[in-house]
Amino acid sequence: MSKGFATKDFKPQKSKKKVISNEPQGRLISWSPWPPASFQTKYPAFPFVLTILIIVIGQWYISLLK
Repeated sequence: MSKGFATKDFKPQKSKKKVISNEPQGRLISWSPWPPASFQTKYPAFPFVLTILIIVIGQWYISLLK
């Protein structure tokens, strides 16, 4: 299917584009297998929630000891 005065069908070459991600690569702690470096960007409230859970479980445990 030619358009205009074109004599050949021109197919543009597919170029490979490198996808550059803004997410950090590798590990948060170099020697640790967990967590991945992107963990902070995916779950920004994780430290806060973990702290609250530790406090709640700690208070529950202390109340059982009394």
